[in-house]
Amino acid sequence: MRSQSSFKVLSLCLLAILASTHAQLQLGFYAKSCPKAEQIILNFVHEHIHNAPSLAAALIRMHFHDCFVRGCDGSVLLNSTTNQAEKNAPPNLTVRGFDFIDRIKSLVEAECPGVVSCADILTLAARDSIVATGGPFWKVPTGRRDGVISNLVEARDSIPAPNHNFTTLQTLFANQGLDLKDLVLLSGAHTIGVSHCSSLSNRLFNFTGKGDQDPSLDSEYAANLKRFKCKNINDNTTKIEMDPGSRNTFDLGYYRQVIKRRGLFESDAALLTNSVTKSQVTQLLEGSLENFYAEFATSMEEMGRIKVKTGTEGEIRKHCALVNS
Repeated sequence: MRSQSSFKVLSLCLLAILASTHAQLQLGFYAKSCPKAEQIILNFVHEHIHNAPSLAAALIRMHFHDCFVRGCDGSVLLNSTTNQAEKNAPPNLTVRGFDFIDRIKSLVEAECPGVVSCADILTLAARDSIVATGGPFWKVPTGRRDGVISNLVEARDSIPAPNHNFTTLQTLFANQGLDLKDLVLLSGAHTIGVSHCSSLSNRLFNFTGKGDQDPSLDSEYAANLKRFKCKNINDNTTKIEMDPGSRNTFDLGYYRQVIKRRGLFESDAALLTNSVTKSQVTQLLEGSLENFYAEFATSMEEMGRIKVKTGTEGEIRKHCALVNS
């Protein structure tokens, strides 16, 4: 009996600890400590995003890459004097929007010094920019703290890449507590934005090292890409729409491309190589845009909670690119 009672007490203690950890991430976390914070971020996004709507795709990508390395802790924003930070890793060399986040941070710091984390600013700005350009809304509970470690190797090994197959994608998502449905839904962010020819040059020109083309890519689409966009394997600068014709519209167009075998990346094509993810793509296309928005929102909320630092963990950076001295 005594051991049973001890077990119950221990279980209750563990539940209390878990509850307190999650309680620190909450909607309106800054309501008392910096009540204008979220409005300052929203106002800045609204003021500038329409001059550069492509930043919406850039910011949600930055948020995604941040969360997949040490959790959503703003570590992707950190600089390194030896070029060994996350932003120096191959997956992050084309990430942009750092200055946008820095400018928001300076405004928030002027209002409430040392209160609002860069991790929360990035998370909110990513959401607000998607909404401001006509995309879905999702809830962003706040209270994240900023990490103090940013490592190139961890970013290289943790962030899903355009050339990853299904097994690798499944593993990398599972490592973050995300499932196959999250993989399909978060891939849906490819409905906006652009990529570079370097991300699919091997698919077009040298898939198995023999000067061949990826057979899983629609041949007519591949021919058009080679003729009008990526004309040789060494093209690292030409940009290509991930969802041709609606790169600034958050819609179901990406999934239409995928099902026609016209997803740009091997990672897009990989969604058709598994019966579960293929079925989910089909179901999304059979459903409404509102349904996609609702499901996408759920996955974004889940991603935004990955391994967050709360309470006394980490710090509140004064400058997003630098740890506090």
